[in-house]
Amino acid sequence: MLAVCDYIYQHLDRDLTLDELSQVAHFSRYHFHRQFSQFMGVSVTRFVQQLRLKRAAYQLAFQPDRPITDIAFDARFERPESFTRAFRRGFAQSPSEFRHQADWMLWNHHYQNPTPDHQQETPVNVNIVTQPEMQIAVLEHKGPMEAVMASAGQFRQWRIETGYSPIASCKTFGIILCDPKNAAPEDFRFDIAGEVPQPVPENAFSIINKTMAAGRCAVVRHHGPHEGLDAKVYYLYGQWLPESGEELRDSPCYFHYHNFFPEVDEHELITDIYLPIV
Repeated sequence: MLAVCDYIYQHLDRDLTLDELSQVAHFSRYHFHRQFSQFMGVSVTRFVQQLRLKRAAYQLAFQPDRPITDIAFDARFERPESFTRAFRRGFAQSPSEFRHQADWMLWNHHYQNPTPDHQQETPVNVNIVTQPEMQIAVLEHKGPMEAVMASAGQFRQWRIETGYSPIASCKTFGIILCDPKNAAPEDFRFDIAGEVPQPVPENAFSIINKTMAAGRCAVVRHHGPHEGLDAKVYYLYGQWLPESGEELRDSPCYFHYHNFFPEVDEHELITDIYLPIV
C-alpha cells in the first residue's frame, strides 16, 4: 500500500481511477478499496482529496498571485464553486478567507493527516559531517506547533521584502528547541532561520540575529512529506546515538530545507536532519 501512496503523490495532477490504483497495489479492484481503508484509516478517495486540498491550502497561502480558479482546477475540481464548498467543508474557511488570513490553527484542527496503520522499516543512512559557523537570521516561534506555518509565512515575507536572505540562494533552517510531544502548546519553541552574509538590522518582522555553532553533526536525508521527519529524528536519538558511541553537543537538532512545498510536490521535498555531536 505504501507503493500506492507514493504513486498517488507522484500523479496527483491526474485523474486516478480505482482500476489503476488496484493494479499498482497488485490487488483485485473488488477488494482494494477496503484494504486501502484498513491500511490508511481513510478511503482512497478521501486520501486523494485530502492531499489535493492540502496542496491548494499551501498554494493559497504561499502563492498569492496565483488565481484561485487555477488552484481549483489544479485540485481537479471542474467548477470553482465546488472547490470553495469542499475547502470550506474541510477547513472551515473559504479559499479567499484562507488566502487573506490563513488560520493555521483551525486548518490543523480540521486537516486529517492520513497515515498508515503500519510503518515500513527502511534503512536509514547516517553520515558524519563538520559544519562551519554560520550567521543566521531567525524568527523565534513561541506557541502551539500548529501555528508554525503562520510564523513561516511571516519569515518568508521578510525575506521577500528585504532581500537580506534570498530564498533561492541562502539556506533555510528549522531549529528544534523542544520536543512537541513533551511540551505544553504554549511552551513549544521552534526557530525559523535563514542564512545571511552579515547581521540584519532591526525590523518590524521581529527577525533577530543568531549564530549557528560550528562542529560535527550526524546527518540523515529525508525525502518526501515533512510528516515523516519525526520518525527519523527519534531514530537518531533513540537508536543511532546509543549504538554509535557518539555524544551529543550542547546545540539543538535542526532541519535544512532544500526545497519547499508547494513549489515542488510533496514527494520531491528534500530535508536534511542535523544532530550536533561532540
